[in-house]
Amino acid sequence: MTQSTPMTRTGYNKIKADIERMENEEMPAIAEKIGIARSEGDLKENAEYHAQRENQGMLQAKINQLKAKLSTAMIINVADMPKGEIAFGSTVVVRDLEYDDEEKYTLVGAGEEDYSDMDHQKILVTSPIGQGLLGSKVGEKVEIDVPKGKLKFEILSISYEDMK
Repeated sequence: MTQSTPMTRTGYNKIKADIERMENEEMPAIAEKIGIARSEGDLKENAEYHAQRENQGMLQAKINQLKAKLSTAMIINVADMPKGEIAFGSTVVVRDLEYDDEEKYTLVGAGEEDYSDMDHQKILVTSPIGQGLLGSKVGEKVEIDVPKGKLKFEILSISYEDMK
């Protein structure tokens, strides 16, 4: 049985647009570069040709990966999620009990994750932290197993307005 990939309609549309851009812009550009490199002669010793063929393969793998996410997509309406506990689409402020600092996470689906803002990360609901926080309520303390060990958080607040 294939596991579903939870996401909002926005995340679904973003992934779909990424696939279209890759297929209609990036892939033809690589194919053109392969054609130019091929015309330069002996393919055995043509580093540019081999580099572009490798780029083409990696891009196709990325396209296939994104298409697989869409094929297992389960569109979630954040408005239907339970309130009062951490759920898909909720934003949670936690206190890291080891370092005594606050962190803010929004649990999102595929296509909407963003780890660039260290003060407010949009993390996948399917990630270890996302899974560890699900169902928790304000005031609870949770321990989450992650690859580097255990994280210990206290749930400070939960809100639901950051996801549309």
